[in-house]
Amino acid sequence: MSIEIKVPPLPESVSDATLVAWHKKAGEAVARDENLVDLETDKVVLEVPAPASGTLLKIIVNDGATVTAGDVLAVLEERDVSVTSAADTKEAAAAAAAEAVAAVASAQNERPAPKLSPAVRRMLDEHDLDAATVSGSGKGGRITKSDVLTYLQSHSDENVTPGDPAPVLVTAMPPTARTEQRVPMTRLRARIAERMVTAQQSAAMLTTFNEIDLTKVISLRKRYKDPFEKEHGVRLGFMSFFARATVDALKKFPVVNASVEGNDIIYHDYYDIGIAVSSKRGLMVPILRDVDQMSFADTENAIFGLSQKARDGTMSMDDLTGGTFTITNGGVFGSLLSTPILNPPQSAILGMHSIQDRPMALDGEIAVRPMMYVALTYDHRIVDGREAVQFLVSIKQSLEDPGRLLLQV
Repeated sequence: MSIEIKVPPLPESVSDATLVAWHKKAGEAVARDENLVDLETDKVVLEVPAPASGTLLKIIVNDGATVTAGDVLAVLEERDVSVTSAADTKEAAAAAAAEAVAAVASAQNERPAPKLSPAVRRMLDEHDLDAATVSGSGKGGRITKSDVLTYLQSHSDENVTPGDPAPVLVTAMPPTARTEQRVPMTRLRARIAERMVTAQQSAAMLTTFNEIDLTKVISLRKRYKDPFEKEHGVRLGFMSFFARATVDALKKFPVVNASVEGNDIIYHDYYDIGIAVSSKRGLMVPILRDVDQMSFADTENAIFGLSQKARDGTMSMDDLTGGTFTITNGGVFGSLLSTPILNPPQSAILGMHSIQDRPMALDGEIAVRPMMYVALTYDHRIVDGREAVQFLVSIKQSLEDPGRLLLQV
């Protein structure tokens, strides 16, 4: 029985997808639930599994095509692929091997004469050489001036009689190869580019900075990291401290947790924090829901789970939808200072950076402290400079005196 393989229903707000790659070829056997093809949307990659075991009869849509929900991608002939006999398998393998040998022989017989540049052709004529005797190292086997010079040098060495002076071949150094590669943006990269440009054009972005002495946070982590991991099964990181300090600051300055919609300001009484994570496909911002209700362990477990999804490529649309505020940590890549870009329609984003030991003046004396620069980019249309600066000061105070996080002062 023939079965049509169709594009599954796409997530809400996603109109189409790009067919990234087929994992099977026409004529190949497939097993039920085996992934046949990947479809990339603006945010996630969807897998299309085989609805039954059988043979992939025909591929209708090729790699790189744009598809919508319900489009037919391929045709599958349902059958039990496990009953194929050993004789059939050997016969198929022998036929495939014979086809491969025939293809190689045909390619060799039909190999076109190498294309030569005028300079290379002139050198071959001057030394009475046949192009077929010179091995080409250029693209597609093209013979370069360097190949001819190498050939002449090697054969001149072979013709030297013992006792004769070595021939001198004066040559010019060949130019360094300069290549370019043009590849289309992935759907995710194109979407990121679109959102970044939109943010620049639609918001009045301004960035304010501060620095935080993390001595007490680092001391607290060192003191409790082993019992914390033993109790909760996850490492105690810096992000849970920053997430808690951020929520406390957002409660004090609710406009930083707001968004703009037309001429209205939408105030949110919940705290869904986006945590920027890097993946092979690009930057993603999964959302931690109701962070104000999370413990440190809940936060670390949630961040670990979302990071794992980003690495595995299993992030869902629900993981990436919404968010009232974003935290990004360029410090994991070595960034000392940056100006993060807003994640529309949010009105602010907090940038964390590298922790560096720096000399600081404390009570009239110089002391070395682990310091981090922090940046807050905000939409100046609704957030005033006073609120932005005080927001960062609140985070600074909470992290330089972690007892504030417990007492909420």
